[in-house]
Amino acid sequence: MTRWLPCAALAVLVAAVGGQAQEGARGVWLRPSRVFDGTSMHEGWVVHVRAGRIESAGASTPASGGDEVVDLAGMTLLPGFIDGHSHVLLRPYNEASWNDQVLKESAGLRVVRATEHLKRTLLAGFTTLRDLGTEGAGYADADLREAVESGIIAGPRLVIASRAIVATGSYGPKGYAPEWRVPQGAEEADDQSLVRVVRDQIGHGADWVKVYADYRWGPRGEAAPTFSLEELTRIVQTARSSGRPVAAHASTTEGMRRAILAGVETIEHGDGGTPEIFRLMAERGVALCPTLSAGDAIAQYGGWKKGSEPEPARVASKRESFRAALQAGVTILSGSDVGVFGHGDNARELALMADYGMPSLDVLKAATSVAARVLHLDDRIGRIAPGLSADLVAVDGNPIADIRAAGRARFVMKSGVVIARPH
Repeated sequence: MTRWLPCAALAVLVAAVGGQAQEGARGVWLRPSRVFDGTSMHEGWVVHVRAGRIESAGASTPASGGDEVVDLAGMTLLPGFIDGHSHVLLRPYNEASWNDQVLKESAGLRVVRATEHLKRTLLAGFTTLRDLGTEGAGYADADLREAVESGIIAGPRLVIASRAIVATGSYGPKGYAPEWRVPQGAEEADDQSLVRVVRDQIGHGADWVKVYADYRWGPRGEAAPTFSLEELTRIVQTARSSGRPVAAHASTTEGMRRAILAGVETIEHGDGGTPEIFRLMAERGVALCPTLSAGDAIAQYGGWKKGSEPEPARVASKRESFRAALQAGVTILSGSDVGVFGHGDNARELALMADYGMPSLDVLKAATSVAARVLHLDDRIGRIAPGLSADLVAVDGNPIADIRAAGRARFVMKSGVVIARPH
């Protein structure tokens, strides 16, 4: 869990949003005990920030000249964390079911809640989110992105997927009388309408296109493929012509296979991945966003007493599929599906990846440099290197020795503006 600094952090956050913290007014030297630069750990490094960017990083002594020196003794400084799968317009399912959020909560109320979600996420040291679907809230993610970029509200930089695309009849909410046309959590499209819907979502601001390659619409409510390979290929080709990559929700073996062959860039969830499927992903350079935290949280909502009871079969199966992906050499993009559980607790995904067998160093890469590369943002963020945006987080302790240190953010900077600092 993230340790919050309510008063001090909130005061700095308000100042940053209100324009009182001016980028470039003077430089800042950050002096932690160690620096993870996105690739490796360095003892005794200092980092110099000026005008919103990293000016230098290395084993040097802070120079005089009026620049501020921030002492981060005992802490590790890292690139700001990236969560590759979020839903800022959802809140934990143990507070309100997904159906109730989609059908009973107004768009306005959900947006107001989302502003708080964004603030908590930023204070936890996550400075970038790829938000993969508004879940019935239309194009509200585009408005939230603009509000963050304009400095109206505080939050991570947002990479958005808009409404997402589902096959007609496959998504939800479900369980209502057939004469009622119930609003859906994503936009339905099929065959020839796919091109129009992809273009329309891009026209409304989507940075990525998200498609549901499968969903729980089988004869017994089990997950089954939705779109054909030809339909998925049409989605990818249409998105790619505008420079947009495609992310595919896929939890079945066949859904994953079709999405990979169609040319998507990331598979979300991947529960049903087999060694053969993961080898195909590795061969084609398709990244896996495993969302381990979502299944873990849902199992606990269902009554599983984690730590004192055996893992449910679904959790154990997820652990094994994740290990198979690691063994196949699949690129892992850290993504938690936050919104299923509480915003600001995004680092639980990093802890689970380590618990499931991923080395801590690779976990940190998956949430920084690798994530930036997968999201096509590596020329801006994801590493501590001269010229990149000063998106930085300092955590208590050493997260390579104890990955749970990643959830103990003490200092946060976004684009050179200090968001939270130790006191």
